[in-house]
Amino acid sequence: MADKVPDVKLNNGQLMPVLGYGTWNFFKENQVRDALRVAIDIGYRHIDTASVYKTEPEIGEAVEGKIKDGAIKRSDLFITSKLWNTYHDPEWVEFALKKSLKALRTDYLDLYLMHWPFAVDSDDKESFLFEEGLRPSKIKLLDTWRAMEELVLKGLVKSIGLSNFNAEQVGRILNDKNLRVKPVVNQVEIHPYFTNAELVDYCQKVGVVVTAYSPLAKGGEEITEQKPPDTLTDPTIVKIAKRHGKTPAQVVLRWGIDRGYTLVPKSVTPSRIKENFEIFDFSLTPEEVKEINGLNRNYKCITHLMFKDYPEFPFTWLI
Repeated sequence: MADKVPDVKLNNGQLMPVLGYGTWNFFKENQVRDALRVAIDIGYRHIDTASVYKTEPEIGEAVEGKIKDGAIKRSDLFITSKLWNTYHDPEWVEFALKKSLKALRTDYLDLYLMHWPFAVDSDDKESFLFEEGLRPSKIKLLDTWRAMEELVLKGLVKSIGLSNFNAEQVGRILNDKNLRVKPVVNQVEIHPYFTNAELVDYCQKVGVVVTAYSPLAKGGEEITEQKPPDTLTDPTIVKIAKRHGKTPAQVVLRWGIDRGYTLVPKSVTPSRIKENFEIFDFSLTPEEVKEINGLNRNYKCITHLMFKDYPEFPFTWLI
């Protein structure tokens, strides 16, 4: 079934499956390990994680087991992880990557993203979002990027990219006169209530592939302390789903594919993992895509407004 997922060609010629399996927001022990085993059996070959998700060790266990079973080879997979904000100092970038490689039980990554554009200083580099003692860092964005370029040049990662960058920040990387390795991806929040149209259009124009996280507008409640609106009960999406004999979730994911970006939905439930995978046997009409585009409310699930005063905070329009 894995051959059902088409690839997108990145700006360095590398191929990336347009549908990945997201591994954020897993809280129970062995949950991501067991879910990923199911996902691999269904046909997922693109795995998205990050050091701050704390899921890398279980992903490594699941992948290693599937390789030992002969179900897959490492070369069949496209594994993405991300550099956390407390490791932006160029002296720590390679250390952070190698920590992820060890946890994932692999000697290279297919893609390594700068998780956020702003750097954070902390006495504990494993600090997440809510710990005391976090403070703005003086580390410059381009200095971190140059350290990430070294990872490609050393063969530790095949590609590097961005996450949660706004258009100005993407452009600053691309237009740096000392640029050696272009970012191949910008992974950002996109769903029918936050279409992020200007950023998607800009990235596509400059050759940076867009990946959507939270494509079903799920997640973030533990950060924002509010429940996001339910896109899957929206009458427009329900109507289009009935027309195609598909579920609302499948329509929303297909909408993303038809807009030309890639997706990393997350689910724990085997039936939903399978449901999210079965989106390549239909397409939306241009009119249906436009209709869903019109649902935009500029509603962001993930805001990280606790960092709004940090240099390089990307969502200044929220303040």
